[in-house]
Amino acid sequence: MLVEARNLVACFHSMIRKKLADDLETWIAAASRSLVASFANGIVRDHAAVRAAIIEPWSNGQTEGQITKLKLVKRQMYGRGKIDLLQARLIGAA
Repeated sequence: MLVEARNLVACFHSMIRKKLADDLETWIAAASRSLVASFANGIVRDHAAVRAAIIEPWSNGQTEGQITKLKLVKRQMYGRGKIDLLQARLIGAA
């Protein structure tokens, strides 16, 4: 069962990298009967968004990276991360 789940994860990863949205329905059918069924059910619930993520050239990776950086800086400031201090720290770090 673990080998099958690992193969399904690898297949999904490959599908994303190669932008093969036509294989999505087949993958969902196979994954629904495996250990990754809950993940497959989540994809079914938001099928249009997952399909768009596979075929569209856009990505929000840069935005997510900036948000992660902001949260890291704020955590490092031990709760003193008000907007003026965050601006000074982030503009000074850039």
